[in-house]
Amino acid sequence: MREFKRLTPYREALKLLLNDIEEINEVEEVPLDDAIERVLAEDIVSPINVPPFDRAAVDGYAVRAEDTFMAREYSPVELKVIDEIIAGDESRVKVEPGTAVKLTTGAKIPEGANAVLMQEMAEREGDVIRVLRPVAPGQNVAFAGEDVREGEVILRKGQVLRPQDVALLKATCFRSVRVKRKPRVGIIVTGSELIEEFDEEKLKAGKILESNSVMLKGLVRQYFGEPVFYGVLPDDEGLVGETILRAKEENDLVLVTGGSAFGDTDFAHRFVNLLFHGTTIKPGRPIGYGERVFVMSGYPVAVFAQFHLYVKHALAKLVGARNYEVRVRARLKERVPSQLGRAEFVKVWYENGEARPIKKKGSGIISSLVESNGFILIPEDSEGYLEGEEVEVVLY
Repeated sequence: MREFKRLTPYREALKLLLNDIEEINEVEEVPLDDAIERVLAEDIVSPINVPPFDRAAVDGYAVRAEDTFMAREYSPVELKVIDEIIAGDESRVKVEPGTAVKLTTGAKIPEGANAVLMQEMAEREGDVIRVLRPVAPGQNVAFAGEDVREGEVILRKGQVLRPQDVALLKATCFRSVRVKRKPRVGIIVTGSELIEEFDEEKLKAGKILESNSVMLKGLVRQYFGEPVFYGVLPDDEGLVGETILRAKEENDLVLVTGGSAFGDTDFAHRFVNLLFHGTTIKPGRPIGYGERVFVMSGYPVAVFAQFHLYVKHALAKLVGARNYEVRVRARLKERVPSQLGRAEFVKVWYENGEARPIKKKGSGIISSLVESNGFILIPEDSEGYLEGEEVEVVLY
């Protein structure tokens, strides 16, 4: 077991672990219904134009724009309506000088027409319309390829697929898509003081109802992974070591909560060749990493911070994900002091361009996470931020 004589600066520790992790190569093809929040394994090129033809952008009349140039409300131009179609139909007639075709939004522009006159700009009697205002060539027309052009790269490898991305895939004729395999993430919770189910007598006797497992399962799923839970283990060195070694063989990453410090019952770090152990972050300073294993704190708020500052970046590296964080600029509603030499994870509530720091402190105060929707990270060389100062908020 390697001993570390100093705290590793946050950015240095992050670089060490990301350099240690290689992107997985395995891909799988999934139907579009199952593709949301998966990570694209390749660039996507559209095989078609969208729309595939020139179509009406409004309800109205397909016309030759030049036939309307002289139209005024006090001196309308008359055109003969020679056909009527709705979206999904195709007119078989050609728009000749002095004629028009009535159509609805989305309908294909008939041959000969080069503009669409909004129906509000015409008065109709029988098969004749009086044009009250001129239209320009191309006006109210959505041209073929206006949205997407055939051969265009529409989504890039590493994109975390959102509902709108999947809609674009469907619109360009895809029924399935190739995505990165979900990394398997082993989760091991340690601590003899922990129980998994409510037991009033045990709680009165000093036991604690554990919550890290369900939180980490959710976070792993949120950030591209597939959680594998190995249970809540007592502080038994042999059992903890055996479980960590098995989890390392069976998963792409392993998360162990509890046992990251150097107490007599902190065993987890003894079974991993760590690249670092103890960093400048607060909360969660005693985190360690090595051999694709994160040795994490036991307190939920510290675990949450460690996940967002380290683990989610490791998961993103595994699947090659891009743009997986939402960052916004905000004005601080209150001063946030910090201590030189530590990188502080500060929970905030972000709304309407402002960030309100959460006043509840303590690594075990789960409600402080519930009352926040993002965090700011105060770097080691700062003593904090002033009220009204602009900061970057990472939303979660």
